[in-house]
Amino acid sequence: MATEIKAPTFPESVAEGTVAAWHKKPGDSVERDELIVEIETDKVVLEVLAPEAGTLSDVMAEEGDTVESEQVLGKLGAAGDAKSGDKSGDGEKAEKSEKEEGAAKASASEGGKASGGKQHDVKAPSFPESIQEGTVATWHKKVGEAVKRDEVLADIETDKVVLEVVAPADGALAEIKAEEGSQVESEAVLAVFTEGAGGDSGAGESQSASASEGSDDDGADEKVGDKIVAPAARKMIAEHDLDVSRIEGTGKGGRVLKEDVQKAVKDGSAKKATKSSAPAKKAAAPVAEGDRAEKRVPMTRLRKTIAKRLVEAQQTAAMLTTYNEVDMGAVMNLRAQYKETFQKAHDTKLGFMGFFVKAASEALKRFPDVNASIDGDEIVYHGFQDIGVAVSTDRGLVVPVLRDTDAMKIADVEKGIVDFGKRARDGKLGIDEMQGGTFTITNGGIFGSLLSTPIINPPQTAILGMHKIQERPMAVNGKVEIRPMMYLALSYDHRMIDGKDAVQFLVTIKNLLEDPARLLLDV
Repeated sequence: MATEIKAPTFPESVAEGTVAAWHKKPGDSVERDELIVEIETDKVVLEVLAPEAGTLSDVMAEEGDTVESEQVLGKLGAAGDAKSGDKSGDGEKAEKSEKEEGAAKASASEGGKASGGKQHDVKAPSFPESIQEGTVATWHKKVGEAVKRDEVLADIETDKVVLEVVAPADGALAEIKAEEGSQVESEAVLAVFTEGAGGDSGAGESQSASASEGSDDDGADEKVGDKIVAPAARKMIAEHDLDVSRIEGTGKGGRVLKEDVQKAVKDGSAKKATKSSAPAKKAAAPVAEGDRAEKRVPMTRLRKTIAKRLVEAQQTAAMLTTYNEVDMGAVMNLRAQYKETFQKAHDTKLGFMGFFVKAASEALKRFPDVNASIDGDEIVYHGFQDIGVAVSTDRGLVVPVLRDTDAMKIADVEKGIVDFGKRARDGKLGIDEMQGGTFTITNGGIFGSLLSTPIINPPQTAILGMHKIQERPMAVNGKVEIRPMMYLALSYDHRMIDGKDAVQFLVTIKNLLEDPARLLLDV
């Protein structure tokens, strides 16, 4: 009676797999626990072993087919059904299977989960009250991949910051329960982690790869150029005529998996260059797929939050913008004179932002309405100046806050802004560093903006926009001079701030910047 050969039991997080390689053909004799077929999932490659000695009589799932957990892959007949020509190799195969037995069992065990010692639940961080949920942005480690204690496993993206989830000990991920893009709540279980795991899994896979490379079976891994390509991936590469050197492998040791090829097919990144010897392809080039390609991706949580808050600001506030211009000559001369001395004394560069923050702090003290916020039907006057500085990152705009700027020196401001910029781009800012704030400064000039209308950052009632410094002809004491000028824009909530106060606030900043000595003299 024939014995069924079934796919392993997949973990809950794995829906299906792909038949990567058959290591035996119908009619081949096999020994008990000898490797018959490999199943490739999005996490690991699972090895299917012979449940008993016999002859492979039927293959029911071909290479490249998608299969589910415990699906029948083929049938195994009695040992006597083997062809005489195949029996001569049984001793050699049995000897080989004994060497592979340990690795094969470990790889097939529990659907490919990492083995080891004590298991831990990997949980999302505790979110502050203002954050309801987060999104699993990136898994930096795969199931079975060895990691060190405190090494980053995953990033959780909230509407304010990216939080890192680190390994609780040396070991490996046994199972991922929250895939990339999943919404998770505070302290939700993201994965299962096994202490001391990772080495066995890697060894099993490398032994499997070694056995495949030593085999003449057409279904084994193959080295194409400098890439190791899985059988199912190799089949797709041939079908779509792709350049394997342009495909980034995400498998163990850079192994190119089926999913890597699918991604390359979708984005068209691995197409071979059209050759003159292929006239049919050359003729189709003007209308080739991808010439007018579109890409649809979901908004990140940060981008959705930015969009929501900006729309709310425009719909809620009676927003108005007043403009002025400032001659930056005095500040530029001061920077040129003390640039090197300042850097030696404070170990940071003297920029423009320090002057603007100090000038804004002084102006906010003189015009408390601009430093206030609206809370329902109440006005909240703040007896301190906490100024947010808008920082552009690849993920979007974030606004970390400098606290008590009135008490800060220019050097402290410059150091704080440099630190914010670096950590914002690395996703290392803390949530508390972006909460609060009584006023915001944004600088579109670093991107070349000459004039813009900044949008208020609620519940604040005003925002200052800096712009590009550009030399322009100006009338100075009855003469035309070329001066370094910058347009300033102040957007404000007219429900809270009268036009007179807004204009005078901006003129105060202009006067302080054109004569920086006023900052020292408080005049």
